[in-house]
Amino acid sequence: MTGHTQAALALATEVGKTMFAKDRVGHRLGMQVEAIRPGYARIAMQVSADMINGHDICHGGFTFALADSACAYACNSHNHNALSQALNIVFLSPARLGETLVAEAVESARAGRTATYEIKVRTGERMVAVAQAQSRVVSGQMVEQPAAQV
Repeated sequence: MTGHTQAALALATEVGKTMFAKDRVGHRLGMQVEAIRPGYARIAMQVSADMINGHDICHGGFTFALADSACAYACNSHNHNALSQALNIVFLSPARLGETLVAEAVESARAGRTATYEIKVRTGERMVAVAQAQSRVVSGQMVEQPAAQV
């Protein structure tokens, strides 16, 4: 968290609130934004009965959605609209009914309009999945700012 101004932290928080208010998928899946700051987000989701597949474990698509959402909040935290370009995930351990999954996305590199992220999905201390993602900045902002702050 070092190196971020109070203004940058406040802006990232505002971006997170604005995104979450519009995030129908996140609401539908019961996701909660636990933390956000420039280049970082932590999102939690409890595994519900309608997420369980034929192996009696959480379907990987829901774990992927959580990882992608954490990346989305992290890459938009700078208040430049950004979209995922790619996300590669490795499932390490199954998640089960009632467990709470927590995805942490951390910006690892940024060059021009492209950034990369490392995402870890855990339940408690157990690692469920790891992912690497790439985002691309597009036009617009999540939160309107006066021209002097852009």
